[in-house]
Amino acid sequence: MVEIRKVCTKSELKQFVQFYYDLYRGCEHAVPYLYFDEMATLRHDKNPSFECCEADYFLALRDGRVVGRVAAIINRRANEQWQCQQVRFGWLDFIDDQEVSAALLQAVEQWGRERGMTEIAGPLGFIDTDREGMLIEGFDELSTMYVNYNYAYYPRHIEHYGGFQKDNDYVEYKVKVPEDDNYKFHKIAQMVEKRYGLRVHKFTRQELVDGGMGREVFHLLNATYKDLYGFSQLSQQQIDKLVNDYIKIADLNLVTAIMDGDRMIGFGITFPSFSRALQKTRDGRLLPFGWWQVLKILKWHRTDTVDLLLIGVLPEYRSKGATALIFDDLIHQFQRYGFKWADAMPQMERNEAVQAQWQYLDSRIHRRHRCFRKML
Repeated sequence: MVEIRKVCTKSELKQFVQFYYDLYRGCEHAVPYLYFDEMATLRHDKNPSFECCEADYFLALRDGRVVGRVAAIINRRANEQWQCQQVRFGWLDFIDDQEVSAALLQAVEQWGRERGMTEIAGPLGFIDTDREGMLIEGFDELSTMYVNYNYAYYPRHIEHYGGFQKDNDYVEYKVKVPEDDNYKFHKIAQMVEKRYGLRVHKFTRQELVDGGMGREVFHLLNATYKDLYGFSQLSQQQIDKLVNDYIKIADLNLVTAIMDGDRMIGFGITFPSFSRALQKTRDGRLLPFGWWQVLKILKWHRTDTVDLLLIGVLPEYRSKGATALIFDDLIHQFQRYGFKWADAMPQMERNEAVQAQWQYLDSRIHRRHRCFRKML
């Protein structure tokens, strides 16, 4: 028999976080998430998303042992923007047992109904920068710390549960970094600079952190991502956290802005891949020795892969080739650091304009994630 228990204490929250590491220990393709980051994201007093979100977490237990977990989330800002009454499920993990997965999903459905929700969707996080989607293709590909990894039995459980339909698919590309300047983006970038007067800008740390340009990047993200699936506008508090979590530690050679005069009209944020380094930590913990694995990536780029985290261009500049300027600058930085591969983060399957850009590079789809939806 499966018991569903709501997480009410810090000790139970630690159990909730720990379950993922226990379930995927020894899996060569899964990447442990940073433990302290997981805890901070799920805590009401640490995550600014709770200014617009409500959430509870549930553990599934059998004979006193944790066998599954799930988060139930309502993002009221997103619901207002998309004019729906939706409860989200996220952080869904379970052993290969249909009774366990069904009990977890039923807990989220009941929680949502009690709060007036009329549909359930997921896997989704609090906001769009959290991990989204269930892996449905690419189980034998190395994952990253920025996306969900799950065993192949997960989507079978969703299908068996019944009622869920595909709501959105994300695809992720693996891209070979060109070895020289003989690639189309380079030629397009040169043309764009001459025709439209757009230019690449490389930030200083002072500009980004103290001068407010870090915040401007995420204000631009609000503008460029506003029509994407499930997106809700980031508040100033959420933006400040993103600047603190990412911008403060970024290698600024791997961050690019595109300017039209004094106006930022596009940006690209990339990080060297931490996947192999995190696999060498103890369950995503930086102590006692995990910090050294991460430092080798941050400081000396001891990896052959770079993660393309966030890229955004204002709609009116996309047809002018501003994206080519971003890629051209970043590719030169990748070449300088010796990166061989770039791992593009999830893009909506139906976003044909984004998909089309990869035709100019040696690339392939290597992972696919899906969000499901069901009426309650």
